[in-house]
Amino acid sequence: MMTLMLMMMYLLMYMSGLWVYCSKRKHLLIVMLSLEYMVMISYVLFLYLLGSMDYGMFMSMLYLVFSVCEGVLGLGILVSVVRFYGNDYFQSFVVLRC
Repeated sequence: MMTLMLMMMYLLMYMSGLWVYCSKRKHLLIVMLSLEYMVMISYVLFLYLLGSMDYGMFMSMLYLVFSVCEGVLGLGILVSVVRFYGNDYFQSFVVLRC
């Protein structure tokens, strides 16, 4: 019973991150923070589910390394976008710029 409640709580937290990702699309930083929130919730879920296996800690550490690399790459893209455009609004990005 407790496991089911814990899984429902993780699902609710993941869905709230997904809702923020879909509804708050004005700033690039908010979108990236909601994606990172969803990655961390899935990391906790993987840690919980893979904890009973032999290679569970290895796989969770590998997932954490890749999620950190993804976060650093996103932060680098955010810094370059802010330097190029001056802000992180999605409306200011022009796709067909010559």
